[in-house]
Amino acid sequence: MTVTGPGYTWRGAFTDAEVESLHAEGFGHPPTGSAWWARVNRHSLGWVCARAEGRLVGFVNVAWDGASHAFVLDTVVSSAGRRRGVGTGLVAAAVQGARAGGCEWLHVDFEDHLRGFYLASCGFTPTGAGLIKL
Repeated sequence: MTVTGPGYTWRGAFTDAEVESLHAEGFGHPPTGSAWWARVNRHSLGWVCARAEGRLVGFVNVAWDGASHAFVLDTVVSSAGRRRGVGTGLVAAAVQGARAGGCEWLHVDFEDHLRGFYLASCGFTPTGAGLIKL
């Protein structure tokens, strides 16, 4: 499948199977049967779906603290959509959605190999942060 001109939808409709399949492909694990729709509706300010030819080719979750801070989680793009601007479009739509939701800050953490994507391509600035693996 060739991905051209995906459409981005803030709080767009999706099935659990669609996001689970995309997540498994993007993060290299077997499907887990997660209830994505219930999870994002319970915990998130919003999410962005990218679709091309009716197929989900990208997804990002925007969790929040209920006030001024939102957090980019689970940014994933199908192999067919990679290196075509889909990820950058997802994050741009997430920024717009968080801003419209009244948030003042949008946070993201990422592995080192994604530094260029988030900092150079998406406009995030580096900050100090901490992490504890549980």
